[in-house]
Amino acid sequence: MRARLLIPVSAREMEGKKKRLLVLYASQTGNAMDVAERVDREAERGGCPSVEVQSMDHFDPNTLPSESTVIFVVSTTGQGDPPDTMKVFWRFLLKRNLGSSWLEGLHYAVFGLGDSGYQKYNFAAKKLDKRLQDLGAKPIIEKGLGDDQHPSGYEGALDPWLMSLWKTLNHVNSTILPEMSEILHPSMNKLEHPKFKIMYHASSEVVQHDSHISDLKDMKNMIERARSMSPSLHGHDHGEPHYLLKMVTNKQLSKGDDGRDVRQFVLEPLASVVEYQVGDVLEVLPGQNPAFVDAFIKRCKLDPDSYITIEPWAGERDAMDSYVNGSSDHPIQLRTFVSRAMDVASASPRRYFFEVMSYYASAEHEKEKLQFFASPEGRDDLYQYNQKEHRTVLEVLEDFPSVELPFEWLVQLVPPLKKRLFSISSSPLAHPNQVHLTVSVVSTMTPLKRRRYGLCSSWLASLDPNKNEEVLVPSWIHRGTLPPPPPMLPLILIGPGTGCAPFRAYIEERAMQNLVESTAPILFFFGCRNRDSDFLYQDFWLAHSSDDGILSEEKGGGFYVAFSREQERKVYVQHKIREQSARVWGLLNAGAAIYLAGSSTKMPADVTEALEEVVAKESGVSREAAARWLKTLEKAGRFNIETWS
Repeated sequence: MRARLLIPVSAREMEGKKKRLLVLYASQTGNAMDVAERVDREAERGGCPSVEVQSMDHFDPNTLPSESTVIFVVSTTGQGDPPDTMKVFWRFLLKRNLGSSWLEGLHYAVFGLGDSGYQKYNFAAKKLDKRLQDLGAKPIIEKGLGDDQHPSGYEGALDPWLMSLWKTLNHVNSTILPEMSEILHPSMNKLEHPKFKIMYHASSEVVQHDSHISDLKDMKNMIERARSMSPSLHGHDHGEPHYLLKMVTNKQLSKGDDGRDVRQFVLEPLASVVEYQVGDVLEVLPGQNPAFVDAFIKRCKLDPDSYITIEPWAGERDAMDSYVNGSSDHPIQLRTFVSRAMDVASASPRRYFFEVMSYYASAEHEKEKLQFFASPEGRDDLYQYNQKEHRTVLEVLEDFPSVELPFEWLVQLVPPLKKRLFSISSSPLAHPNQVHLTVSVVSTMTPLKRRRYGLCSSWLASLDPNKNEEVLVPSWIHRGTLPPPPPMLPLILIGPGTGCAPFRAYIEERAMQNLVESTAPILFFFGCRNRDSDFLYQDFWLAHSSDDGILSEEKGGGFYVAFSREQERKVYVQHKIREQSARVWGLLNAGAAIYLAGSSTKMPADVTEALEEVVAKESGVSREAAARWLKTLEKAGRFNIETWS
């Protein structure tokens, strides 16, 4: 559906204002940055005199009233949260001293990226749009909402929204886009130069730490150098790893009869003490298959042993100067850079990758195919070929053998190697200097029946603690969305499947605390398919729910399992919550906090609905009143949700 014009913006209103178009983005995984860069390219193609793209965490929000036209591109994470790069900007906009006319004269548009499978779909974009209007800014067109569930992905909404944006801006003030026809009918015969250049260095000039890493500090530094040099990772990384961890246990928890593979990984530091608290998450930088890295380097006719630095081209915008942070002083081996910073055999390339490839295709049939993929008419075909099939960069390059992309374009367009977050499923009190993870090894089948595996989960599953070779896991520890509860806070934990991971840590911690002081009761609702195939940590839960354990009913708690496939009617955790309505309400009345973790699809909404029913039934209020009461719990920090896709 086309975005509609909300408020006519007069040319007189924009007279005397700066002609620059500012694009601010907030990205968690890189999609919002990709969209922002597309806005930049199309505006420049339309002849816009000045376009600047900035991440929100690099922009001073105090200067927002001095802008004339701003395009906001924001993704939504978790349960309606803004990305990390948006949090400071958003807190500033919520200041009470900003009046209703603070942004008078600012014209803006918002495009959000989200997934309608989540309960709070595109929440960050919706909240930003409302707040900007509250502060006096005027929307140019209605906000656009990209949906990962759309048959064409977020571009299904982005394409018509962008076209409507350009036509509206051109109607208001034709000097902003003097070459509008180039946007409406791109000629595809002109390609701008890449934003970065590669500097090659002789190996004799380089202090060679990369091939013979002398100690752990060198390895951490090498990882940080590779990733800080990547244009795609600028502003989205956290420096050198906090820890380099060695895997000491790789244990399959599920029977695997139904194709599911859930594992427990135990990791230990080699030369330091790992520090964390329950509720924290471990961020892991996965390794790539060396054979795929070598195949990519060979396909692109690169020298793996050469040393490189990456610098912005002279003449680029000032904002580009901070993209690469002093990389010219620290050359790095090309193969190391590719393996640590470029996702060559897991992530799918973006649409612009195909457009740039078309300029370098020497075979006419390949050029025509690539130009079709890059056109609006070929969008759906590209989505089926690329995203739906999880086609990798290496596979795409092999499908178009006549294309020879310069490395300058590859470092800009190949998706960055991203880190993955896992809930820590151990308590530091129970397992000093160890980190436990509970991980489902991702495996999917594409429409063309091609098996695809999750990069990080399958890499971790491939590590063998019994082999002599030491493969270290670069890791960072961060605060999770689930806060650590004090010993005397009653808990209602709900964690089906691998959602049990953080709650294993909570229960271990509470059991250790119970050895030295009295602790509050815990109700735990766990769900799985079958007790014989995927009853994760069965002995652990049962031990703590018997003999006056902290999950026992004698202690005021309880452990309740929903086996969804063991009877004709499927039973999930929400059914068990309704069955234990009185116990749930009793703990809530005693001040309990609710913690929910697991799949981001229907589960959180179904569980919330069950809790509303429990509150309404046991307290005698309406469902609407029960829903409002749970909202107050959420605002007070007593209803915490952590989900993942």
